[in-house]
Amino acid sequence: MNKKTFLSLSLAVLFALPSFAQQPKYIFYFIGDGMGLNHVNLSEVYQSDLKNEIGNTALIFSQFPFATFATSHSQSNGVTDSAAGGSALAVGKKTKNGVISMDSTGTIPYKSIAYAAKEKGMKVGVTTSVSIDHATPASFYSNQSNRNKYYEIANDITKSNFDFFGGSGFINPTKTYDKKDAPAIEGVLTNAGYTIVKGRKGYNNEKDKNKKIILINDDVTNSGSLKYAIDQEPNDMNLADITQSAIESLSSSKAGFFLMVEGGKIDWSSHANDAATTVKEVLDFNKSVQLAYDFYKKHPKETLIVVTADHETGGLILGNGSSTLKTRNLSSQKSSQEILSKKIGKLRTDKPNASWDDVKGLLAENLGLWTAIKINEKEESLLKDAYKKSFIDHQNETSKSLYANDDKIASLAVGILNKLSSVSWASGSHSAAYIPVYAIGAGAESFNHKMDNTDIPKKIAEAAGLNL
Repeated sequence: MNKKTFLSLSLAVLFALPSFAQQPKYIFYFIGDGMGLNHVNLSEVYQSDLKNEIGNTALIFSQFPFATFATSHSQSNGVTDSAAGGSALAVGKKTKNGVISMDSTGTIPYKSIAYAAKEKGMKVGVTTSVSIDHATPASFYSNQSNRNKYYEIANDITKSNFDFFGGSGFINPTKTYDKKDAPAIEGVLTNAGYTIVKGRKGYNNEKDKNKKIILINDDVTNSGSLKYAIDQEPNDMNLADITQSAIESLSSSKAGFFLMVEGGKIDWSSHANDAATTVKEVLDFNKSVQLAYDFYKKHPKETLIVVTADHETGGLILGNGSSTLKTRNLSSQKSSQEILSKKIGKLRTDKPNASWDDVKGLLAENLGLWTAIKINEKEESLLKDAYKKSFIDHQNETSKSLYANDDKIASLAVGILNKLSSVSWASGSHSAAYIPVYAIGAGAESFNHKMDNTDIPKKIAEAAGLNL
């Protein structure tokens, strides 16, 4: 055998090896909604700063052996929305903003990787920290021409026959998109064979966890989303609770399972430019990935974990002039901008003529301004002017973002804390920044080069032998 023939045979064997690699039996697909590279970076720098260290304290997923980045534009726009972004991650095809897993005309449905997993006999779970009928989770089980068709999206659960759904609840449980009365969605889903379980205790008390389950919040006032991690109390259901419940329910399948987990409120807090709340959401998301990693350690040759995002939100920048980062200041924030707004509103109701010292005390208690963190005269003057308009002139100004309409005093105060914590935001909207991709386990070696978001589900399908 000459050298040229030997080289050709060697290369043929080398390129044939992946086809003989073990296919993953257990697939975890994590999507941090709005989580750009700098969201991960800020969270890691923050953790180091708390320890008085310069550097990055790695999240569990940023330590995965394969890491890259991807583009996220939609078919219609350079900056995607969550519908087109989620669809790309679910079906491996581009569509226009606002469409859920269909072509840009909203007439041709696309099959998601979740359906491909179900066809192979795997159990399937779709979970999120927001409502189950929101754009990203919807992309895995629904086909709709408009992401705002919440009732119609939820109704698509019945055709999916997926095994586990988890989230806060449903946005429009009794009204169709054209505002007509419709049968309550919980009844529709129950008639389709699903068991509706409410809250962590409800799931723990459920005797047969192998049947088709929909886990929702036991607090009906929070059907739109779980509470922000920064605002949660011990009895509140969190994303890790939902993730653990899904793993328990899906693990009984001999054919394996596919589980999508969305950290949906990373996006919401980023729209509001609330840095401290955003960091806590990323760290909360990381806890769910840790659960998957713990599972992977028990089944390392049969498990694939992929972590990514549908887009970046806010144009987040770490560093705003000084070479010294002060992200530790974010630890002084004790509640989200949303809850701070409600506290200011309550003060206005309970004490319409509250003094500046009253408002100042509330901001100090919730953000650490003036106490843990010193602010200058210009920053205080900005807040005091807003106080005068609100409490003296009774002009209740607000600061509107995609998912909130917060009190102007709260948004100004959080903005000052952001600045003093070395954090800047380019906007309150999505950006075209690269999205991160991390992978570990069977088939993870495919995630080793610059990608487009549509490549991600294709690579997962290829590794698992799914017909996407």
